[in-house]
Amino acid sequence: MTTKFNSGFYRYFIQFAFVGTLLFAGNKSGVVPTMPAKNASHIIFIEDQFDEALKQGRLQKKYIFVDAYASWCGPCKMLKKRTFTDDKAAAFFNANFINVSIDMEKGQGPALAQQWQLQAYPTLIIFNPQGKPVLGTVGYVNADDLIRFGKQGLTKQ
Repeated sequence: MTTKFNSGFYRYFIQFAFVGTLLFAGNKSGVVPTMPAKNASHIIFIEDQFDEALKQGRLQKKYIFVDAYASWCGPCKMLKKRTFTDDKAAAFFNANFINVSIDMEKGQGPALAQQWQLQAYPTLIIFNPQGKPVLGTVGYVNADDLIRFGKQGLTKQ
C-alpha cells in the first residue's frame, strides 16, 4: 500500500509540523514565550517556572506577579475562575507584570514555599524586576482588590 503525500491533508500536516518546528526549535528553556494577547480575557501566566519569570522580569524591566496555589485549595480555584478571568484585571496584569502561577506542592514549589515562608494558599506576591519581594497578600481577592494590590505593588521598590 502506498500513501500519496501530495494529498491536501498530508500537505497541511507537513506544513504545520514544519512551522511548529521552526517556532520552538530555538526555545531551549522549554517554556512557551508569553506574549499576552492585546485583549486577553484572562491573566496570562507562565506555569510553574519562577526562574523564567525572573529572567523575563529583568529583560522586560517588569514586576513579577506570583500566584502561589495548591491544587486542593478552594479559594485558589475561585481566583482562577473569577478574578483571573476578569477583563479589567487581565488587561492590567498582562500589561504591567510578568505573571507566574506556581503549584506550591510540585516541582520547585515546595522549595519556594519554604524559602518564602508561606503559611496558607492562595498567597499572591509581587516581586520587583530584580526579584525582591515587595508586597504580598493571602486569601481570595476580587478583581477590583487585585488591581488595587497590583497598583500598590508597582509603587514599591
